[in-house]
Amino acid sequence: MTKRIATIVWIVGLPILPGCDSDGIIRAGSDNPAKPADPDNRARPCTNGMAGIYPCQGIDLVSYFTGEEIGLTEGIVNDMWGWTDPVTGTEWALVGHQQGTAFVSLKDPERPLYAGILPKTDGARAGAWRDIKVYRDHAFVVSDGAGPHGMQVFDLTRLRRVANPPETFEADALYDGIHSAHNIVINEETGFAYAVGSSGGGNSCGGGLHMIDIRNPVSPVFAGCFADAATGRAGTGYTHDAICVVYRGPDTDYRSREICFGSNETALSIADVTDKAAPVAVAAATYPNTAYAHQAWLDEAHEYLYMNDEFDEAFGTVSGTRTIVWDVRDLDDPIPAGDFFGTTQATDHNLYVAGNLMYQSNYHAGLRVVSIAAREDPVEIAFFDHEPDQSNEPGLDGGWSNYPFFESGVIGATSIGGGVYFVRLSGGTAPAN
Repeated sequence: MTKRIATIVWIVGLPILPGCDSDGIIRAGSDNPAKPADPDNRARPCTNGMAGIYPCQGIDLVSYFTGEEIGLTEGIVNDMWGWTDPVTGTEWALVGHQQGTAFVSLKDPERPLYAGILPKTDGARAGAWRDIKVYRDHAFVVSDGAGPHGMQVFDLTRLRRVANPPETFEADALYDGIHSAHNIVINEETGFAYAVGSSGGGNSCGGGLHMIDIRNPVSPVFAGCFADAATGRAGTGYTHDAICVVYRGPDTDYRSREICFGSNETALSIADVTDKAAPVAVAAATYPNTAYAHQAWLDEAHEYLYMNDEFDEAFGTVSGTRTIVWDVRDLDDPIPAGDFFGTTQATDHNLYVAGNLMYQSNYHAGLRVVSIAAREDPVEIAFFDHEPDQSNEPGLDGGWSNYPFFESGVIGATSIGGGVYFVRLSGGTAPAN
């Protein structure tokens, strides 16, 4: 397999750090990317610490697609999300890469089907970053460093009618109130989207929360801005990523309010965005050895927030992969309650919480599953290292993101150079703790 190098310029104001993949692994696969993966060569149980060529503990390999098998002709694979068809029950992986968004059916997860691609917006550049979220059976897609890309809206129910995969789709709508954006955040309960890290045109809202009413998915409407200028490296309130919820935690002052928790490069930002015309900064807080507050996710009780810092490992300020544990039971006074250190020194990227488990994508160390049953004392319980040619040291290439919310227990995990992997905790669906 040809070695592919991808160089990524990460964030204005930080050093230019190259990310590359040295994918020398020979993988079995079909010459036709529309065909299902070959189950005889791809499914592997985790046995004696290995699933085929992949180091593992407690996670089995179900299947995978290389980037080329999901329509990537040049560049890298990046983020992903998921959708479950409410009519058919089919689970779908929505996989981002530099050419667009690939749609993969997991009706038979050992034989996934690449159904087609939604290419990047005409006139946009092939940005290394793409982010996808779902609301009311529609996918919302943004890209960073891509020029006039905007936010694509795609009706996912069209995937039921794919007759000749892989098909090339067109967006059902395009919101042009932004150009490029680093991430798109959606609160499915309220029907509002939040483009963050916007740049390059339109109303960037300082790179903070660009709020969009998507209750009619194919007619998005600008709803307002929020940016806490006390955070971010440029003094504009830049938000790298966020999670927005209808708050049901213990702080009665904010119960039932719409609250956004932003990872704002230099700090955690908490905002009350219930009134889109007059959002309010609730709190901003820092933590020791801050390098780059990158992304975070709440526990289901809205009591604790788990945050990754993308550059602390590379800058040598921590001894291993660090996750900051925030006590957010008092929203006016969020407290860094402690640090969880993983079993390697790999740089951490995206993480998500489902029940009592945290699913971490750590660049050189792949997917890590951590029990947070004891909220301030996480423990790693399983892993699947889909980057076996990497050193588990700090670096910005390898595992990008994951999606652990399918009811089947199948977990998707993306690799910058490797493609998308589908795995499952050994023994079936995810345990309760």
